[in-house]
Amino acid sequence: MTLRPVRPLFLALLVITITAASVCAAEPDPAVLSYKLPADLKWSESTAYPGLKNTVLYGDPDKPGPYAVRNRFSPGTFSRPHFHPNDRFIVVVSGTWWVGTGEKFDPESTKPMPVGSFVVHYGGKVHYDGAKTEECEVIIYGMGPATSTRVGGN
Repeated sequence: MTLRPVRPLFLALLVITITAASVCAAEPDPAVLSYKLPADLKWSESTAYPGLKNTVLYGDPDKPGPYAVRNRFSPGTFSRPHFHPNDRFIVVVSGTWWVGTGEKFDPESTKPMPVGSFVVHYGGKVHYDGAKTEECEVIIYGMGPATSTRVGGN
Protein backbone atom coordinates (compact mmCIF):
# COMPACT_ATOMS: atom_id res chain seq x y z
CA MET A 1 0.00 0.00 0.00
CA THR A 2 1.50 3.34 -1.09
CA LEU A 3 0.71 6.83 0.23
CA ARG A 4 1.87 8.78 -2.82
CA PRO A 5 -1.66 9.76 -4.06
CA VAL A 6 -2.38 11.45 -0.70
CA ARG A 7 0.58 13.80 -0.98
CA PRO A 8 -0.79 15.89 -3.93
CA LEU A 9 -4.15 16.16 -2.18
CA PHE A 10 -2.44 17.36 1.01
CA LEU A 11 -0.41 19.94 -0.94
CA ALA A 12 -3.54 21.19 -2.73
CA LEU A 13 -5.37 21.63 0.59
CA LEU A 14 -2.36 23.41 2.07
CA VAL A 15 -2.24 25.88 -0.85
CA ILE A 16 -5.99 26.55 -0.57
CA THR A 17 -5.69 27.16 3.19
CA ILE A 18 -2.77 29.58 2.79
CA THR A 19 -4.52 31.44 -0.05
CA ALA A 20 -7.78 31.72 1.90
CA ALA A 21 -5.95 33.05 4.96
CA SER A 22 -4.21 35.74 2.93
CA VAL A 23 -7.52 36.87 1.35
CA CYS A 24 -9.17 37.54 4.75
CA ALA A 25 -8.49 41.19 5.55
CA ALA A 26 -7.36 42.18 9.00
CA GLU A 27 -8.91 45.21 10.66
CA PRO A 28 -6.76 48.30 10.05
CA ASP A 29 -4.91 49.73 13.04
CA PRO A 30 -7.16 52.56 14.41
CA ALA A 31 -4.01 54.50 15.33
CA VAL A 32 -3.18 54.58 11.59
CA LEU A 33 -6.56 55.27 9.97
CA SER A 34 -10.27 55.52 10.61
CA TYR A 35 -13.17 54.87 8.28
CA LYS A 36 -16.94 54.85 8.09
CA LEU A 37 -18.82 52.49 5.82
CA PRO A 38 -22.15 53.63 4.36
CA ALA A 39 -24.04 51.55 6.94
CA ASP A 40 -22.17 53.38 9.73
CA LEU A 41 -23.42 56.84 8.71
CA LYS A 42 -26.00 58.43 11.00
CA TRP A 43 -28.10 60.90 8.99
CA SER A 44 -29.92 63.82 10.66
CA GLU A 45 -32.67 66.00 9.20
CA SER A 46 -31.88 69.72 9.21
CA THR A 47 -34.19 71.75 11.43
CA ALA A 48 -33.54 74.90 9.37
CA TYR A 49 -34.08 73.33 5.93
CA PRO A 50 -36.53 70.41 5.67
CA GLY A 51 -35.33 68.05 2.94
CA LEU A 52 -31.66 68.55 3.83
CA LYS A 53 -29.98 65.68 5.68
CA ASN A 54 -26.41 65.57 6.92
CA THR A 55 -23.96 63.24 8.57
CA VAL A 56 -20.62 63.97 10.19
CA LEU A 57 -17.76 62.09 8.55
CA TYR A 58 -14.91 63.51 10.62
CA GLY A 59 -14.41 65.86 13.55
CA ASP A 60 -17.12 67.98 15.13
CA PRO A 61 -18.40 70.97 13.12
CA ASP A 62 -19.52 72.65 16.35
CA LYS A 63 -16.00 72.72 17.82
CA PRO A 64 -12.73 74.32 16.72
CA GLY A 65 -10.77 72.15 14.32
CA PRO A 66 -11.13 70.36 10.99
CA TYR A 67 -14.35 68.59 10.07
CA ALA A 68 -15.99 66.82 7.14
CA VAL A 69 -19.75 66.47 6.64
CA ARG A 70 -21.86 64.94 3.92
CA ASN A 71 -25.06 66.79 2.96
CA ARG A 72 -27.94 65.22 1.02
CA PHE A 73 -30.42 67.59 -0.61
CA SER A 74 -33.84 66.23 -1.60
CA PRO A 75 -35.25 67.56 -4.90
CA GLY A 76 -36.48 71.15 -4.51
CA THR A 77 -34.48 71.77 -1.31
CA PHE A 78 -32.43 74.97 -1.11
CA SER A 79 -30.70 76.82 1.67
CA ARG A 80 -31.49 80.53 1.91
CA PRO A 81 -28.84 83.26 1.62
CA HIS A 82 -26.29 82.86 4.40
CA PHE A 83 -22.57 82.95 5.15
CA HIS A 84 -20.03 81.09 7.27
CA PRO A 85 -17.10 82.60 9.20
CA ASN A 86 -14.53 80.30 7.56
CA ASP A 87 -13.83 79.00 4.06
CA ARG A 88 -15.54 75.70 3.20
CA PHE A 89 -14.39 73.28 0.52
CA ILE A 90 -17.07 71.23 -1.22
CA VAL A 91 -17.03 68.26 -3.61
CA VAL A 92 -20.21 67.15 -5.41
CA VAL A 93 -20.49 63.35 -5.08
CA SER A 94 -23.91 62.70 -6.64
CA GLY A 95 -26.55 64.54 -8.62
CA THR A 96 -26.34 68.19 -9.64
CA TRP A 97 -25.82 70.81 -6.94
CA TRP A 98 -26.97 74.35 -7.74
CA VAL A 99 -25.11 77.37 -6.32
CA GLY A 100 -25.99 81.06 -6.15
CA THR A 101 -24.54 84.19 -4.57
CA GLY A 102 -25.93 87.36 -3.04
CA GLU A 103 -28.62 88.28 -0.55
CA LYS A 104 -31.53 87.86 -2.99
CA PHE A 105 -32.76 84.25 -3.06
CA ASP A 106 -33.25 83.35 -6.74
CA PRO A 107 -32.96 79.61 -7.53
CA GLU A 108 -33.46 80.33 -11.25
CA SER A 109 -30.16 82.24 -11.34
CA THR A 110 -28.11 79.41 -9.81
CA LYS A 111 -25.29 77.64 -11.64
CA PRO A 112 -25.24 73.83 -11.91
CA MET A 113 -22.34 71.91 -10.38
CA PRO A 114 -22.28 68.32 -11.72
CA VAL A 115 -20.70 65.32 -10.00
CA GLY A 116 -16.98 65.85 -9.43
CA SER A 117 -17.22 69.63 -9.19
CA PHE A 118 -15.18 71.40 -6.52
CA VAL A 119 -16.52 74.58 -4.93
CA VAL A 120 -15.10 76.98 -2.32
CA HIS A 121 -17.45 79.04 -0.17
CA TYR A 122 -15.30 81.90 1.06
CA GLY A 123 -15.76 82.94 4.67
CA GLY A 124 -18.08 85.92 5.19
CA LYS A 125 -19.49 85.79 1.62
CA VAL A 126 -23.23 85.32 1.09
CA HIS A 127 -24.40 82.31 -0.91
CA TYR A 128 -27.20 79.74 -1.17
CA ASP A 129 -27.35 76.29 -2.73
CA GLY A 130 -29.41 73.15 -3.17
CA ALA A 131 -31.10 70.68 -5.49
CA LYS A 132 -33.63 71.35 -8.21
CA THR A 133 -35.15 68.25 -9.84
CA GLU A 134 -32.91 65.49 -8.48
CA GLU A 135 -31.34 64.54 -5.19
CA CYS A 136 -27.72 65.57 -4.78
CA GLU A 137 -24.98 64.99 -2.23
CA VAL A 138 -21.92 67.02 -1.36
CA ILE A 139 -19.02 66.54 1.02
CA ILE A 140 -17.98 69.70 2.86
CA TYR A 141 -14.56 70.16 4.48
CA GLY A 142 -13.84 73.08 6.78
CA MET A 143 -12.60 74.39 10.09
CA GLY A 144 -15.04 74.61 12.97
CA PRO A 145 -16.94 75.95 14.56
CA ALA A 146 -19.12 75.83 11.45
CA THR A 147 -21.73 78.45 12.15
CA SER A 148 -24.16 79.72 9.53
CA THR A 149 -25.64 83.25 9.55
CA ARG A 150 -28.75 83.88 7.44
CA VAL A 151 -29.15 87.22 5.71
CA GLY A 152 -32.06 88.92 3.97
CA GLY A 153 -35.73 88.45 4.70
CA ASN A 154 -36.45 85.36 2.59
